[in-house]
Amino acid sequence: MDINVRVAGEAGQGVLTTGNLLVGALAGLGLHVLSSQSYMSRIRGGLNWFDVRIADEELFSPRRTADLLVALTPPARDILAEDLTEGGMLLFDGAGGDGAVGIEFSRAAQEAAGSKLMANTVAAGAVFAVLGYDCGRLCGYLATQFKKKGDEVVAANVTCARRGAELAGTHAGRIPAPAPAAAPDYLCSGAEAIGLAAAAAGVKLVTAYPMTPSTPTFTYLAAVADRYGIVVEQAEDEIAAVNMICGAAYAGVPALAATSGGGFALMVEGLSLAGIMELPIVIVLGQRPGPATGLPTRTAQQDLKFALSAGHGEFVRAVFAPGTIQQCYELTRRALQTAHRFQTPVLILTDEFLQDLQKNVPPLDESPRPIDRHILEDPSPDYRRYEVTESGVSPRAIPGGEGFVICDSDVHNDCGNITEDLQTHLTQQDKRMRKLTGLTAEALPPQRYGPDDAGTLLLAWGSSYGPCREAVDALNAHGGSAAMLHFSQVWPINAAGARQLFGRPRRVISVEGNCTGQFASVLREAGLLEECELLPRYDGLPFTGEYIVSGVNG
Repeated sequence: MDINVRVAGEAGQGVLTTGNLLVGALAGLGLHVLSSQSYMSRIRGGLNWFDVRIADEELFSPRRTADLLVALTPPARDILAEDLTEGGMLLFDGAGGDGAVGIEFSRAAQEAAGSKLMANTVAAGAVFAVLGYDCGRLCGYLATQFKKKGDEVVAANVTCARRGAELAGTHAGRIPAPAPAAAPDYLCSGAEAIGLAAAAAGVKLVTAYPMTPSTPTFTYLAAVADRYGIVVEQAEDEIAAVNMICGAAYAGVPALAATSGGGFALMVEGLSLAGIMELPIVIVLGQRPGPATGLPTRTAQQDLKFALSAGHGEFVRAVFAPGTIQQCYELTRRALQTAHRFQTPVLILTDEFLQDLQKNVPPLDESPRPIDRHILEDPSPDYRRYEVTESGVSPRAIPGGEGFVICDSDVHNDCGNITEDLQTHLTQQDKRMRKLTGLTAEALPPQRYGPDDAGTLLLAWGSSYGPCREAVDALNAHGGSAAMLHFSQVWPINAAGARQLFGRPRRVISVEGNCTGQFASVLREAGLLEECELLPRYDGLPFTGEYIVSGVNG
């Protein structure tokens, strides 16, 4: 059993605050929680909404429909009412009528606590009442949440929550809600999981020119910078940001940059610099619909081929695309380890949906566990930075030791000295490209979910994991025969591992947040796919299980 609560209104009206308050309070009951957001690119006005889906079992996907809509503005009421489920309920901040229950949240907050800003707490109290949950549990959460702000703030919020529950009292329990379960009490977003993994892995420099949707990772790292000893630099532009982490990597410092499409375009020259200098940099690329500025606050999977080919000349890279909170954490650490082991750039592809998604998961390890930087501690006097090796990975020393470290953005010899000798160029280029063999050997295979003999196979990558998994369960529950294959590493492709998991489906459908089937094209190039159907979504909204089921069923 699951219920979807949607809070909607204008930017700057407290939609985010109310949503986050409900996420924390409902998770505190032991419920499984999954949140998602939809917001416009503006500081004030527009129509934004925040979904909090709750259940007595683990959730993997958002829903299109809502069982309870809290509308803070007339447009939120009028536009989103059509997405209410049959028997759903609409709470409106104003007069009721036309199916809406009027509860003046702002006025109640002003009367109860002297501030309209606490309307979000009044709304949370009303939601608890309608779902039949004890408002006392909400008040306990508020006391903990606002403890550092003092007793007066706690008392005001508790008063507002109880006032909201009182105003909705005649509708108490109207929406049958799931019973509290034994869900994990550790809440985390995709953005936070990426940031935490980077911090715990020993990243010491983080740079960015803030761009939605990568900014939450950057701001999380800024918040924990003192705890983990991280320098966080808001660069003047993305060119500076990528060059800063190149400099840090040259000096032996684990470094990461966060950006989005247009910012990554500016980083491309620096990415090539890291390629020829063999620097272990990591870039978090938050995808959003383009081209150009596009829809900067919406979600997409449109930068895959750009990420695979970005940069002039040829150099190897690895590209990871996590699909869950746990994968955000695990693959960020793996990305850093891979970059340092193979001395090459590594990219992490995420998107607005996964960045903002919150879910309760088993606790993630927050203790510092620095990665192996693979640095040669005692280089000999005849040390050669770009020594030719069978693996393509040369011994890496850092400036200041016995070995003389030379590097250059031009073609260089094994010592690092600039040269235009064409045979030397071939030797060094071949050396760098041999890293691809090692990267491919260690590439993660896809994960299969569903029966081995499924007639329909969904191909997924990145953030579509959860919606595809929910779609598989829904299809099979209604007599279908479906499975999914999810790729969390999209380059290089573990072709052998994927081939073993494909099975013999009658239908293969690539589920992608773009209109051209970019990943299907990558699989064709890898010799893993001939023809397949494409189930795309590129309107800026995330996939849902319902959307995929509808697409599969035609």
